[in-house]
Amino acid sequence: MKKLITVCIITITTFTALADEGIWLPILQKYTVEDMRKKGFKLTAQDIYDINNSSLKDAIIQFDGGCTGVVVSKSGLLFTNHHCGYDQIQYHSSVEHNYLDKGFWAQSNSEELPNPNLNVKFLYWMEDVTSQILQNIDDNTLETVRDSLVNARSAKIAKEAEAGGKFEAIVKPIYYGNQYILYIYEIFNDVRLVGTPPDAIGKFGGDTDNWMWPRHTGDFSIFRIYANKENQPAQYSNVNIPYTPKQYLKISLKGYEENDFTFIYGFPGRTQEYLPSYAVDMMMKHNPHKIKLRTQRLNIINADMANDMEIRIKYASKQASIANAWKKWQGEYLGLQRLNAVNKKTEFEKRFAEWIEQDKSRSIYKNLLADFKEIYNKINAYSLLNDYFNEAVMAPEIIRFAEKLNAVFKEKTDEDRQKKIKSLQETATDFFKNYNLETDRKIFAEVMQTYFINIDREYHADAFLKFCAETNNDFTKMSNKIYAETKLANQTWVNGFLSDVDGKSEEFNNDVAVVFYKSFADFYKEKISPELKKLNKTLALKQRLFMRGQMEMQTDRNMYPDANSTLRIAYGKVAGFSPVDGTVYKHYTTLDGVIEKSLKEDVADYKIPAQLAELNLTKDFGEYKNAKGELPVAFLASNHTTGGNSGSPVLNAYGHLIGLNFDRCWESTMSDIMFDPNYCRNISVDIRYVLFIIDKFSGAKRLISELELVK
Repeated sequence: MKKLITVCIITITTFTALADEGIWLPILQKYTVEDMRKKGFKLTAQDIYDINNSSLKDAIIQFDGGCTGVVVSKSGLLFTNHHCGYDQIQYHSSVEHNYLDKGFWAQSNSEELPNPNLNVKFLYWMEDVTSQILQNIDDNTLETVRDSLVNARSAKIAKEAEAGGKFEAIVKPIYYGNQYILYIYEIFNDVRLVGTPPDAIGKFGGDTDNWMWPRHTGDFSIFRIYANKENQPAQYSNVNIPYTPKQYLKISLKGYEENDFTFIYGFPGRTQEYLPSYAVDMMMKHNPHKIKLRTQRLNIINADMANDMEIRIKYASKQASIANAWKKWQGEYLGLQRLNAVNKKTEFEKRFAEWIEQDKSRSIYKNLLADFKEIYNKINAYSLLNDYFNEAVMAPEIIRFAEKLNAVFKEKTDEDRQKKIKSLQETATDFFKNYNLETDRKIFAEVMQTYFINIDREYHADAFLKFCAETNNDFTKMSNKIYAETKLANQTWVNGFLSDVDGKSEEFNNDVAVVFYKSFADFYKEKISPELKKLNKTLALKQRLFMRGQMEMQTDRNMYPDANSTLRIAYGKVAGFSPVDGTVYKHYTTLDGVIEKSLKEDVADYKIPAQLAELNLTKDFGEYKNAKGELPVAFLASNHTTGGNSGSPVLNAYGHLIGLNFDRCWESTMSDIMFDPNYCRNISVDIRYVLFIIDKFSGAKRLISELELVK
């Protein structure tokens, strides 16, 4: 596989990127490195990604499938965000060992905690395979034939690349299927929790500050990768040893100044920068519905967590997950409004239509905008129903649990069924460990009433209509009935069911929660999903054509592919910004700001450990203070990021670690759809604050001794 990579897409040129916009493929970095060097970058494209030698990419991992992490020592130590490791921290916590409130620091390797189902992935190799995937496929190929060929060829290429199970491989489209990239990963399944600050540091600011600036969150956690004695991936075993990486990052104590060059390396999840105006308009109309439904859930969960420590531990991770998208959607909506996004898209489409008319060879694009209008007019209602299915019908945990348990009946062989049962037994254990029936019951009543009010009766499933009739549309009565009668909330019964699936299948299928779930699932499967699938299939074809047209039209623009949870680079500079007239935000915050916020006793999210306040009084910041004697906590930069970049290393011009990305400013959450260099800022925890908490706050000097610090 060690061969040169040929990149064939027409837009890969040496033209300059726009401002600091862009989420770039590492194999194409040679096309942007000139612009990076103009802005202060001191390394080469080969330092970032090299196909024959170790490079910075070998220190970057995808953490738990949805975050990023970075290897920082020759003994497999890795840093990621506190919120990325939160599931594992919560998993190990109990009332007796409350690591959420107290933090956790392993005093030796033997005390590091294993985490079932957690893995990290290193990108071993990536390659352009467009020519193999699209061979003999053209604009005249039927879409069904094209899909079949693309899927079969992708599967064949991936299977061959997996080298008999040594790697995991996948082929992913970019530019909406105009190009295809093969990604090959090495996966490590023995990843252990090493250290975490308490929530009062790792989640400081909570929902109050989420997506906001100024920010003072010590959002980091520490894990270690373990391997077998041959330094190869292995399942958890007490004989495994710390992994020796191909590359790890040096850590800078020098810090940064405003306008210093930075770049970020990670696995951004999803952006949609090239959508038509009709898609953006639909998003803006639907977001308020999703926001309202999550507000209802959060109000109930927050109240219950505040009144009961056991519920607080059970729901800490769930609450954070629900709240994250909830607040992001609000910022995205306001940002798109501020940018007048729909009108800007419409103006571009007018220029696109004029460009088409200038050359008869462009006639393939002639009806594209009219087709988009027709498709989005049809898809709008189905898309809203899909949102309500996900955010209302499937919001109660007991309904999602019914869905998971029902999956056992879909397995076709005894072997597959036994594997599924074993998996569901683990799922059930986790479910009951973190479940509170009364909280879930109240959520059911609230969100299903909202569904009833906002969704036409013709889209009410039969079981829902029956329950509405029986309770005279009283949703508290409805939820009381369902939660009193369901056996799925009884751990003993569920364990018995999983021990004798066939013997209890009739009882399971007649359970009130299962009946409710199946009624909605069947209704959506029969009435909604087929129409939505058909429309989305047509939409995919049109979007692929639209993307191609945009690239042909804008030959002077180096167009990055939308993020798709694969390894990418973004670059920019350390920079503050002005969110509104008369307000200017500085580019960094300090521990003084933490203390100032902690004095607001009426804000629960601002409580801090007494020890942190004491350390601030003594000003014993050691070598982690800046030139002004301050302890920096967080900083802003103009790197283009999105979900999945959580935990991504932020590096200086020399490739040294200066921070861990953990958020965007609220004013820039629309950057998934439309980037604005005046507002788009990523938020990172300063690596010096991370080291200060490890060293001075926790006393975990053994971890500091592992790191290579550049002074």
